[in-house]
Amino acid sequence: MKHFLTYEIFHVKGYTLTTWNLIMCAVIILANIFIIRFISFAITKRFVRKGDAHGRRFTIIQLLKYVLWTITLVMAIEALGFNITILLASSAALLVGLGIGMQNIFKDFMSGIVILLEGSVKVNDIVQIQDDVLKVRKISWRTSEVITREDKVVIVPNHKFTEENVINWTHNTTPTRFYVEVGVDYTSDITLVEQCLLKAVEGHEDIIHTDEYLPFVRFTNFGDSALMFQLLFWSDNLFRIENTMSAVRFEIARIFKENNITIPFMQVVIHQS
Repeated sequence: MKHFLTYEIFHVKGYTLTTWNLIMCAVIILANIFIIRFISFAITKRFVRKGDAHGRRFTIIQLLKYVLWTITLVMAIEALGFNITILLASSAALLVGLGIGMQNIFKDFMSGIVILLEGSVKVNDIVQIQDDVLKVRKISWRTSEVITREDKVVIVPNHKFTEENVINWTHNTTPTRFYVEVGVDYTSDITLVEQCLLKAVEGHEDIIHTDEYLPFVRFTNFGDSALMFQLLFWSDNLFRIENTMSAVRFEIARIFKENNITIPFMQVVIHQS
């Protein structure tokens, strides 16, 4: 047994790799995997029992994995017979070169750690980056996985969340207000227009109708060919709000037709001299 454990697999310039080194390295890695799974299970069970959000649980588990795998890597290198201090010192120039060549990767990695530590963006959050509204499905070391409103899965570099202006709709403590704009003919009865617009959102399940968040109509402008109105309403259905707004527009068109209210189109008059 002793002969097996001390068996030299290879020997190069003062370094000897033995069976014992490989076994210890494997034990450290397997022990780390077991510890991560056990702690992840315990954390998940605790959070489910308390009814806490999935995003917070995921953040804690990811940070735990970062720390444990870093420690495991150092221990595994030591178990293989390498001196980690000497190894780092001798490869300093190489690490600097790698750092310059892979600075974008490191930037994304550090951004991922910042995101997880701050909790500014979590799994299942609905965020807006520029004009894109996205739902966060997964946050990993370098990238995050998001879903668009068209149900397309997009891989986003983590630095996007830390360097660009990001609106996190999930952080809103109150419902979000939206509006649908429409123009009507100048001959229209504006009181009837208001009534029809409010009727278009009656009973819609995704539109809030409490006293604090009642839909209302705003007369916004005298346009070139139409009187312009906005139908404003509040909703918690942030990710699929385009579907809600589409349903409202369908209903407006139907009710306007029933009440003979015309939505004008742009007309161009050409005068011949």
